Amino acid sequence: MLLPKRVKFRKSQRGRRKGNAKRGTNVSFGEFGLKALEPAWITSRQIESCRIALSRKMKRDGKVWIRIFPDKPVSKKPLETRMGKGKGAPEFWVCVVKPGRVMFEVSGVTKELAHEALQQCSYKLPIKTKIVSRPDIE
Repeated sequence: MLLPKRVKFRKSQRGRRKGNAKRGTNVSFGEFGLKALEPAWITSRQIESCRIALSRKMKRDGKVWIRIFPDKPVSKKPLETRMGKGKGAPEFWVCVVKPGRVMFEVSGVTKELAHEALQQCSYKLPIKTKIVSRPDIE
């Protein structure tokens, strides 16, 4: 599972997910990419499950780039705990994804296989996505 080696602050506030992605909106490394169409928190488990789905579908041919990293801690209080007594302990890590962000990229495989693999990957995510390609490929 992905998580940072160390962070400046152990707990963070929830924040807001309005607006579109400012960077990471183009396919930069691979030939095809998976772009987010909705804002969401993507957990490290979901990223790992996408990575496994991609590598299995492509039969470990080609190359995969993961362009998001879970660097935001999400804290939770234990079940059946009364209010007060401070904020809960960090439970898991998420990546804040905004619309327009390219999350995964693949290259080194045929267009059909890349589309199938990215489609499998999109099933693992809680948001609507779109498969995009480099402008110079088409």
